[in-house]
Amino acid sequence: MTKGRIEAFSDGVIAIIITIMVLELKVPHGSSWADFQPLVPIFLCYILSFINVGIYWVNHHHMFHAVRHVGGWVLWANLHLLFWLSLMPFVTELIGENEFGGITVLLYALDLLMCAVGYYLLVLALLAQHGTDSDFARALGSDNKEKVSLAVYVLAMPLSLYQPFLSLALIAIVAAIWIVPDRRFARTAEKA
Repeated sequence: MTKGRIEAFSDGVIAIIITIMVLELKVPHGSSWADFQPLVPIFLCYILSFINVGIYWVNHHHMFHAVRHVGGWVLWANLHLLFWLSLMPFVTELIGENEFGGITVLLYALDLLMCAVGYYLLVLALLAQHGTDSDFARALGSDNKEKVSLAVYVLAMPLSLYQPFLSLALIAIVAAIWIVPDRRFARTAEKA
């Protein structure tokens, strides 16, 4: 099976996720700074979530430049990733509406952890599809950023119950290290 359908479907789902997130930004009833103040936490959550969803979209795009074909397990692994990404609007609104409460930040970190696990499972499915001696496997190389991300998300979860803002800072650091596209696949995308 060619990769075009999975890319188009994923792009569409991610576009819908971003659209749903922005629709949660409600227009205040008034024009004073005090009227906008309740929107600040929701807007900050939106920015962090937009960046995270964007990171997955960019890295998914670059990774699929190295993909030659997809099979059933790749489709299911991709759906698994999209499932967890589709929860991003919910957890974004949850922490924004509850002003960064510990449990809500824990659920946000859990969703990001599961997105990272979903991405990792997609990589494993693609590796199984292409083989260990393929161009995809050579482009894959080291996965240190993935391991660090998983560890930070696991650390951020219990920390969120006691220090939710520190937990969110750790989550933001993970986003910062992924802002630069995954170099493993970015090189392959530049050659294409």
